[in-house]
Amino acid sequence: MDTTNDDYIATLRIPAVEDYLRLRRNAGLTPRSAAAAEAGLPHTAVGVVVTHADRAIGMGRVNGDGLFYQVVDIAVEPEHQGKGVGKMIMSVLMRELRRIAPAEAYVSLIADGRANELYAQYGFEATAPASIGMAQWLNKP
Repeated sequence: MDTTNDDYIATLRIPAVEDYLRLRRNAGLTPRSAAAAEAGLPHTAVGVVVTHADRAIGMGRVNGDGLFYQVVDIAVEPEHQGKGVGKMIMSVLMRELRRIAPAEAYVSLIADGRANELYAQYGFEATAPASIGMAQWLNKP
């Protein structure tokens, strides 16, 4: 299913490895290796890629197993930020997630910087102090 917004087209699909690596890097997310992307991307539960003039300029993914889901890899090229692309990505991801997720699915994410303001528009709430997000990198170069 495609969603359009002016010159932007959002398509439900997993990003290509090259687009994934470029979008993460250009959006200021932690760079990932091609090997890690090739291993992880096929396990995406829901993916969306936004294109502009036939070029991937934004993406988002949801990983999960039916009980728990995590929104990850929300990335928009800097020159397209502030134009509603992030909202487009989240709208498509959440619409599809609501379609496929069984009742009682728990959806989480880690909001970097002021991204929490975007995610709050889709019903996400801070979990602290009841819960504290925790993370670690394995084998990070």
